[in-house]
Amino acid sequence: MTMTDPIPLIIGPGALGRLLAVRLATRGETWLAGRRRLPATQTLTTPEGQTLVRCLPTTTLDALPTHTPLVVHLTTKAMAVEAVVASLRQRLPAGTPLVLWQNGFGVQRLVSDHWPGPVLCATTTEGAYVEDDRHVVHAGHGQTALGSLDGRHQDLARRLAGRLTAAGLPTESVPDIRLRLWRKLAVNAAINPLVARFRIRNGQLRDRPFRPMVDAVIDEVAVILDAEGVTPPEGVGVSGWQALVWRVVEGTAGNRASMLQDVLAGRPTEHEAILGPLRAAARHHGLPTPTLDALYRELDGVK
Repeated sequence: MTMTDPIPLIIGPGALGRLLAVRLATRGETWLAGRRRLPATQTLTTPEGQTLVRCLPTTTLDALPTHTPLVVHLTTKAMAVEAVVASLRQRLPAGTPLVLWQNGFGVQRLVSDHWPGPVLCATTTEGAYVEDDRHVVHAGHGQTALGSLDGRHQDLARRLAGRLTAAGLPTESVPDIRLRLWRKLAVNAAINPLVARFRIRNGQLRDRPFRPMVDAVIDEVAVILDAEGVTPPEGVGVSGWQALVWRVVEGTAGNRASMLQDVLAGRPTEHEAILGPLRAAARHHGLPTPTLDALYRELDGVK
């Protein structure tokens, strides 16, 4: 990065946040912030089994660096975003860019409408999980797309995509991030609730009895997204969504999905952020969703 580039500040030191922090730290100064301060030395295990160790400044939300231009990558859970953004409005300059990495398709609209600076949304198929406070595992390579809901800030999106790519996380700036968010939502809905419900890794979905369950989710999601005018990236209809989902499962076979990590840690899950928009769209179009509804009820009861 050049001297004029804003310093990346990652808020949300979970698996994705620490993956971003360690990777971006290979290119220059990078900050990591959360509710509590983590050890400054962070270790990343790559999908190839290599070890990457970086020392980076860590801080808390009430002690954010404000003396230098920042770009904030917000990697908290969707249900925490509104509170974090409200805090940031009081602490950071109004023009500070935000990059939202949340699952689902709800908070992105809300923040984009109300944050005074540029807001970009990111969607990624990179897989990662946390081992402990010092160690994160990059479980599977993926692709990341970056853009704003209203198509603005394209130069910023291209610059940030270039930095992420240079740091080892292939990223493209796109004009259609809304479409990409819906596609990621389809993938999340087919993977996360089931691996969380049965406490398995992504790759186990390829086996019985789980494979037919994934296909049942895809069948419902395909109908909903067709009604929304959302197409899969390749192919058409159900077969296109099946190809996308199973490609992601294959690429992240060893990963413990974020919702599974939440269940194992006794934290609230993002089942509302992931299943809620699909169920709401289905109700709008008068479509039945018995499979999605059952998964929602099961996860709603998980403590």
